[in-house]
Amino acid sequence: MQTLVSNFNIQKVLIAPLDWGLGHATRCIPIIKVLIASSFEVVIATEGKQFILLQNEFPDLKFLPLKGYGIVYSKYKKLLPLKILLQLPKMLSAMKYEHNWLDKIIDENQIDLVISDNRYGLYSKKVPCIFMTHQLTIKAPYNWLEKMMQASNYKYINRFTACWVPDVEEEQNIAGILSHPSSKPLVPLNYIGLLSRFNKQPVVGKKYDCCILLSGPEPQRSVLEENILKDIDKVDRKVLLVRGKPGAKERLSVPSNVEISNHLAGNDMQQAIMQSEYIISRSGYTTVMELLHLQKKSILIPTPGQTEQEYLGKRLMDQGWCYAVDQNGFDFMQALESAKGFNYIFPSFESNPLQTLIPQLIEKL
Repeated sequence: MQTLVSNFNIQKVLIAPLDWGLGHATRCIPIIKVLIASSFEVVIATEGKQFILLQNEFPDLKFLPLKGYGIVYSKYKKLLPLKILLQLPKMLSAMKYEHNWLDKIIDENQIDLVISDNRYGLYSKKVPCIFMTHQLTIKAPYNWLEKMMQASNYKYINRFTACWVPDVEEEQNIAGILSHPSSKPLVPLNYIGLLSRFNKQPVVGKKYDCCILLSGPEPQRSVLEENILKDIDKVDRKVLLVRGKPGAKERLSVPSNVEISNHLAGNDMQQAIMQSEYIISRSGYTTVMELLHLQKKSILIPTPGQTEQEYLGKRLMDQGWCYAVDQNGFDFMQALESAKGFNYIFPSFESNPLQTLIPQLIEKL
């Protein structure tokens, strides 16, 4: 049954995820589903792997090409902050481009509302624009730098009409200081709960001892993949490796107990996760939300130097929600054995159902 919205001034919604890995695109999936079910017309703006992923999920929707920020990571943890800093001019240029692009697109496509997942340039005075992020605090090695980055972060967020945070507002939450800082942006702030493209369903039988989900920007995605593959022939367990490369065609040579897929969409991904005893993945926020939603035992490997993932890995392990291990010196079998002795405690989050919350928030704009 569709939920009709009373605010008929908003009919067509543009949603655009950041191209920083696949997580921003996958966490937009439940938002898009709610918008469609609520009788909004949805247009998606993206390119590359994010386009392939979302087009597979929503083949009937209209897509607009929008180039990404094109951020590249360093192979070395200590060099990552410098690598990101050197790309700041490219990021600022991309933000300026997408801001000018948006003003044209709003008129050409009669857009009534914009939902930007961490794309700072997608604000406009022509229509309401929502900024979606879980990082109100951007972690940094030094306190003074963290405060400076938060001030810059808020300067951009405050240009939007509202800010949506994919987390719960309560004391027991996922992202901790990332999503619950002492000072908040000036624009209306709404916590919208966990975002997951999956529906929790009972699964009959176990198919894999472990499912490995690779994701994130290069070259670190490939660094972790190479680390895992070099010892995969020593593993005597049934393993599924999902490479996080939608559209890729290459095939890797692996032992018969290892199954490889370049990409799994929607129901296939959920089934693979639910039929696996353990999930090995990055501690990317979207992945964390989905694994907690499905209450799966996970082994998280933060991307070296990515302060947000390192913070999440430690925080979640301290709470017993996930087991976390450094990429440096990662040993597949040792990690599995350590996880078996870890006391997993799965949290229970209660929040306003997304299918009623999103239309309510839009009506208030």
